[in-house]
Amino acid sequence: MNKNFLSSLQICIQKLNQNEVIAYPTESVFGLGCNPDSEVAVKKLLFIKNRTINKGFILVSYHYNQLIPYIIEKKILQKKHLLLNKKQFLTYLVPAHSKVPIWLTGNSKLIAVRITQHKLIKNLCFYFNKPIISTSANISGEKPCETITQVKKIFGQDFPILNGFLGNKKKPSKIINLLTGEVIRA
Repeated sequence: MNKNFLSSLQICIQKLNQNEVIAYPTESVFGLGCNPDSEVAVKKLLFIKNRTINKGFILVSYHYNQLIPYIIEKKILQKKHLLLNKKQFLTYLVPAHSKVPIWLTGNSKLIAVRITQHKLIKNLCFYFNKPIISTSANISGEKPCETITQVKKIFGQDFPILNGFLGNKKKPSKIINLLTGEVIRA
């Protein structure tokens, strides 16, 4: 890992622990993220994006075990292998644990989760010790940022950004209901 990445990783972990919003490279575009358990952080994210709470968010993690507090595991056991498939770039809607707040699920009883294979996000979630919210770095309805320069232009020069490169995907992840197989976002 290079020095710029490590420095930005430390700053981003600190900001996440302070319930701030950060930007980071994902598999396809830059994302915005925050502590999923902090209503304060999520409200900041909603404000920054000019987004409604009704949509819910994706949780991205480095490992399945990070997702267990947010899901009803017994309802997905027969399809858990799909969630664990490391060769696919997919987000799954799964039954949300009853303690999961509305700011994560929106108007749904399901929560969107993805186990990332992007090395930088894996490090971020590992050192933060929990999943983070993952949403595109943009104002709702606008084109997502594809560079650090674009993130700084929209969100400010001092916005905390995990320094690194995007993955090789051209589109955001496909979203599939794990239980029904219904494709929500192609």
